[in-house]
Amino acid sequence: MSAHRDRNPFAEEDDDVNPFSNPSHNSHSRLPALPPEPVSYNYDRNPAINMSLDKATTLKQKERELQAKEAELKIREEEVKKKEEALAKAGVFLDVRNWPPFFPVIHHDIANEIPNYLHRMQYVAFSTFLGLTLCLFWNVIAVSTASIKGKGVKIWLMAVIYFIIGVPGAYFLWYRPLYRACRKDSAFRFGWFFMFYMIHICFCIYASIAPPIVYDGLSFPGFLSAINVMSDNALVGIFYFVGFGLFCVETLLSMWVLQRIYRYFRGAGKAAEGKRNAARGVAMETIR
Repeated sequence: MSAHRDRNPFAEEDDDVNPFSNPSHNSHSRLPALPPEPVSYNYDRNPAINMSLDKATTLKQKERELQAKEAELKIREEEVKKKEEALAKAGVFLDVRNWPPFFPVIHHDIANEIPNYLHRMQYVAFSTFLGLTLCLFWNVIAVSTASIKGKGVKIWLMAVIYFIIGVPGAYFLWYRPLYRACRKDSAFRFGWFFMFYMIHICFCIYASIAPPIVYDGLSFPGFLSAINVMSDNALVGIFYFVGFGLFCVETLLSMWVLQRIYRYFRGAGKAAEGKRNAARGVAMETIR
C-alpha cells in the first residue's frame, strides 16, 4: 500500500530540482546568469553632465580662436590698404588682374583709378579695344567659311595669326599706355599711345578695304574681298560684308577717341610738357 501511495504535492522539493535554488548547483537550468549592472547605469548622471560641459568648453575655445583669427585678418587687410594708399599717393600702382571677373587676365578699374572727367573717353577707348577683338574674331569666322568653300588654308592661317597677335598687341601697345597715362597723367605715355593708335587706325582702314595684296586680300573681310567672294558664293560674301561693317565702325570710333584724347592732351598742356621732356632728354644726351 505504501509503495503505491500517491506523492504529496505540498511536500518541499529537494534543492536539486528547485528552480529558485543556486544556479551553480542546478544542472537542469538552461538560463545563464545575468551580468551585474554597473552602479551608474541609468542612475548616476554625472558622466553625461561632464561630457556636455566639456563640449561647451571646446566650442567656446573654438569660437575664441576663430574670433582671434578674424581680428588678425582684419588687421592685415587694413595694413594692406594703408600700403596701397601710400603707394597710390607716391604714384606707384599695383596692377592686380581683375578683368574679366570670371577669368581675370588684365587689370582694369576705370571707376576707381581714372579721373571722373576722363571716364567717358576711357570707356570709349576700351570699347575700341573690345571692338578690335570682335573684328578679328569675326575675321577668323568669315575667312574660315571662305577656306571651306575652296579658297585655301593659307588665308585661314593668316586670319588666326592676326587674331593671336592683334589682340594682345593692341592691349600692350596702345590701350595699356593710354590707361596708365590717364591714371598717372603722364605725357610720355600719351605720346606712346598716339604713335601706336595711329597704326591701329591705319590697320583698321586697310582691313575694311582689303586690297588684293596678300593672298588676293581674302585674309580680311574688306569691301573689295567681299565683292570678289560674293560672285562665287553668296553666303561667304555676306560673312565678308558683315566683317567690312565691323571694321568700318571700329575705324570711326577709333578716330573719335584719337580726336578727344588729342584735345585733352593739348588742352591740359601735356604737349608742351612732352616737348620739354624731349628737349631735356636731348640736352642730357649732348652733355654726356
